[in-house]
Amino acid sequence: MSLVKHIPNTITSMNLVCGILGVMCAVYGMPDYGLLCMVAAAVFDFCDGLAARLLHAYSPIGKELDSLADMVSFGVMPALLILNCMQSHGVPAWLCYSALFIAVMSAVRLAKFNIDTRQTTDFIGVATPTCALLSAGLASYVFGNPDSFLAAWAGTVWFLPLYSVVMGLLLVSEIPMFGMKVAPGHKLLDFKRILFLILAVLAIAFALIVGKDVSLAILLVFSIYLVENLILYLFQRK
Repeated sequence: MSLVKHIPNTITSMNLVCGILGVMCAVYGMPDYGLLCMVAAAVFDFCDGLAARLLHAYSPIGKELDSLADMVSFGVMPALLILNCMQSHGVPAWLCYSALFIAVMSAVRLAKFNIDTRQTTDFIGVATPTCALLSAGLASYVFGNPDSFLAAWAGTVWFLPLYSVVMGLLLVSEIPMFGMKVAPGHKLLDFKRILFLILAVLAIAFALIVGKDVSLAILLVFSIYLVENLILYLFQRK
């Protein structure tokens, strides 16, 4: 096998490295650095699939390696970041472990994705990177802004445990979520995606103008994505 065939798997391995570093950041109470590791892992996760398509370097081991790397980066890491956030804000110890529900449901989500032929371009349920980046953004923002209303909510016995359960259930739900993949035959720009991009740009501009806070920008962008998809789902049901 030529060296070119190993490029996508090498990129996937970098995703895994970032995930391991992010887990270490979560364990040592550094959610701000954990968020940076999460963003880097997401970039590598996007690039490995892109490289595989461009180089025609698909392989069975690549698919399995991608899921294993995603489990660390987008399953274990966000769960530990939320758990650490709970511990730091005095949430009762037994409730802190509700954050592990995110990790368990992420594993189920990744396993379902590998065998679900409906999710070639869009998603059924929240994708693990979306849940992970939202969780990392939340933990990092609360860490860096201890006087914010979200930090006050994090100190309650209900907010973060409820967040963990809701996000875990959304991961394995049957709610359709639009994707932003660049793939043959995939209509990338339609109303819902254009609306999301406009709102995301406005949210990023707001976060940078107000406090130059990357964690707030990420938190707002993925909150908008999640809320827009939920609203679209409710309208479709009606």
